[in-house]
Formats: sequence, structure tokens, C-alpha cells
Amino acid sequence: MSLPDTGAGAGSGANWELTLRVSTADQTHGLAAALASELDTGDLLVLTGELGAGKTTFTQGLGEGLGVRSGVISPTFVLVRIHPNLPDGPRPGGPDLVHVDAYRLGSASEIDDIDLENTMDSAVTVVEWGRGRVEHLSESRLEVDLHRAIGLPATEPHPAAAVHEGEPEVLDFDTDDDDEPRTIVMRGFGPRWASRPALGGITEGTL
Repeated sequence: MSLPDTGAGAGSGANWELTLRVSTADQTHGLAAALASELDTGDLLVLTGELGAGKTTFTQGLGEGLGVRSGVISPTFVLVRIHPNLPDGPRPGGPDLVHVDAYRLGSASEIDDIDLENTMDSAVTVVEWGRGRVEHLSESRLEVDLHRAIGLPATEPHPAAAVHEGEPEVLDFDTDDDDEPRTIVMRGFGPRWASRPALGGITEGTL
């Protein structure tokens, strides 16, 4: 896996931007697990990526690193899944994982309706399709964009326009990862992410 760092200010308002290239689903999972060791209560992560880009695999890695209850899947039908911290896991007493799918939520006000503020003080909150909807929840956030090397374009559809009358609904299943190459771009915003995470000591060309 290669990790060219594009430096501070690469994203719009970002403190820094980091581009990583992975070739397997296990590397995506392992990268997220390494990141999880640096996450704490109140952290907000915003995941963006087309179908099959690896959002669920990434979140599963976060869950493993945080030591929460297993069974992380895309919360498409329930919008929010809470995975409690395990007292016998690698981080006893650590934060829970709140996993949100905002694909069908068209605005920040709809995000407010699911009361994420009530869980943020005890959890790491991960929001798929959250860009433009959850930034008001915290002064700091970590954005993670996942792009497939081939396949669907990397643009994010607006959920309010996803279904039209008379057309079948397209479900936002993040299908099981294969080992096709992916590019992962991380950006840090706000004082919490003034500098990039260490990612378990990952250096260029290694995982």
C-alpha cells in the first residue's frame, strides 16, 4: 500500500489530506483497525464512496479496532446501528460505535431527527453518505473517501433524488469487498485533527 501525503490544506478547509492505495479488502480492514486505535469518544467520521467501494469493510475494521460488539453491516434499513463496547475486548471502557447510513436523509434537519447528539458523547460516530448533512454535529471531523479503481463513478447521488415515482428503489447495499484496488483519501477538519493520525506506524509502501 502506498501513502503519498499531499500535505495541509489539500481539501477545501482541511488541515491535511492523505491519499492511500490499497489492493485488498484485508488492507482496507487493517487500515481502519489501525485508525480506530486513535479514535475516542466524540469523534465523527464521514464516509463517502460508491456502491461496493468498501465503506462497510472499513467500518468493520473500525469496529474491530474499537473493540465493539461484532456484526457490523450496512444500516440501510434501520438508519442507525449502535455497537456497544465489549468489556472483554481490546479497549474495555472505550467508546461505542454508532454506524449511520444517511443515504435517504436529504438534509441536516433530517439528521437532527435521529438524535445523534445524544450518543456522540459516548461513541465514535461513523456516517456513510454524510457529506453536507452532518458537519454541524461537531467542530472536528475526519472525512474518508473510498474509490474503486474500476466500476461506478465516484460521485455521490443525492438521496432525495435516488427514487422516482414509478421506478424501483435502488438499495444502497455495500456489497462484499473483492480484492480490486481502491484509493482511500482521508481529510482532517477542526482542532481534533490538526495533524494526521499515525495509523499504527504505517509508512509508504507498507501496511
